[in-house]
Amino acid sequence: MGQPIKEGGSKMITDPAQYMAIALFFSFILLIFTGYPVAWLMGGLAVAFTAISVMSDTYLDTFFGVDWGYSSIVVTRIYAVMNNWVLVALPMFVFMGVMMDKSGIAEDLMTDLTKLFGRVRGGLAITIVIIGVLLAASTGIIGASVVLLAILGVPLMLKHRYDESLACGVVCATGTLGILIPPSIMLVLMADQIRVSVGDLFMGAMLPGLMLGLLYGTYILVYAWLRPSSAPAPKDVETVTPRLVFRVLQSTLPPAGLIIAVLGSIFMGIATPTEASGVGALGATLLAIGRGRLSLEGLRDVIRNTMKTTSYIFALFVGATAFSLVLRGFGGDALIEDSLMALPFGPNGVVIVVLLITFLLGFVLDWIEITLIVLPLLAPVLIDLDVNLVWFAVLFAVCLQTSFITPPVGFALFYMKGVAPKGIETVTIYKGIVPFMIIQLIGVALVFTFPMIATWLPTIAYG
Repeated sequence: MGQPIKEGGSKMITDPAQYMAIALFFSFILLIFTGYPVAWLMGGLAVAFTAISVMSDTYLDTFFGVDWGYSSIVVTRIYAVMNNWVLVALPMFVFMGVMMDKSGIAEDLMTDLTKLFGRVRGGLAITIVIIGVLLAASTGIIGASVVLLAILGVPLMLKHRYDESLACGVVCATGTLGILIPPSIMLVLMADQIRVSVGDLFMGAMLPGLMLGLLYGTYILVYAWLRPSSAPAPKDVETVTPRLVFRVLQSTLPPAGLIIAVLGSIFMGIATPTEASGVGALGATLLAIGRGRLSLEGLRDVIRNTMKTTSYIFALFVGATAFSLVLRGFGGDALIEDSLMALPFGPNGVVIVVLLITFLLGFVLDWIEITLIVLPLLAPVLIDLDVNLVWFAVLFAVCLQTSFITPPVGFALFYMKGVAPKGIETVTIYKGIVPFMIIQLIGVALVFTFPMIATWLPTIAYG
């Protein structure tokens, strides 16, 4: 770190430039709390710090390595992002998720699964977990999943005298599974940032995602057994009959068929993730039409919501690209690499430190900012340490999932509060999410300790 680094021109970046990198990053963290749109915040800081560097060169004869000529490279970088065929899958998967929400499948699943598991203590919460896993694998839209599960499940659980914190916690935690269980837009972004196969990440994340769902269900059953009054079994439930089981299968088969069509085509090598996203979008549309739930106005809403979500993501791409470029210009990438390589813990110790930093950043940053800013800076370090990138990316994804449920910017908590029944306080939601946050950290520890959880499927598929 004491050596000057050549970058973007004839002048040299010296160690003081790295103080600019630190100032840039912490300015971003502080300004997040202003509530200003993150995409413009990152882009604006990139411009502001470039101007500071130029003025310092002009008036103080101290050059920090970034000028307008260097920052103009961002145009080429943004063009490369927009020209990336892998990212075409993003709007298609978003469309698929919004259309599945429109199809009304979740409502039918809630009705039938409640009758099937109603006799089990904690059965309503288990139903939420099962529906959440199916929604995660067929929609992947966190906001839609949390809101839908909250509207359908929380009033029903409260009606049957469930503990308020348990009801809110299971909805928030289960709703976030969509960011991990494929097809996940987060995994598409991560694959692009660290240059690994989307199919590998989809396969690698499948078992950890299902494992988290199983851990949630196990916790609910144990909690209901230890505190029967917090998750009682409903008294007025329909008797389980073959007809009821058949209805449940009827409700489950459409989303299951769509999941198999999308993921199966990727895993068997029939289609690329980009092509499979088109299959998913078409399949979700046909399901909605077949169920008589799609009108012209409904189609407009789906397209409009898809456009808004996609625009938000790509606006962040623009801001993060400018931010990362200037951060690198100040030697921020070298600072991070040298700091991590200097740790006396070995590769596993470095991974643990990175995961700890990621978890802490999740309290103040969204997963998209962390993915677009932090992950590209870490990739060279991980390659030097010979870390399996698929394993690390899945670990990173499981850890990032906590960013949705950690205050103050946990978006799942905001979605939950926005649609929660009257009388449920924010403190109740925070209290309910704590056990599930601990479970997610246990999930991170399991994937870290047993890498085959993340690498087994990709290994048997591709060798």
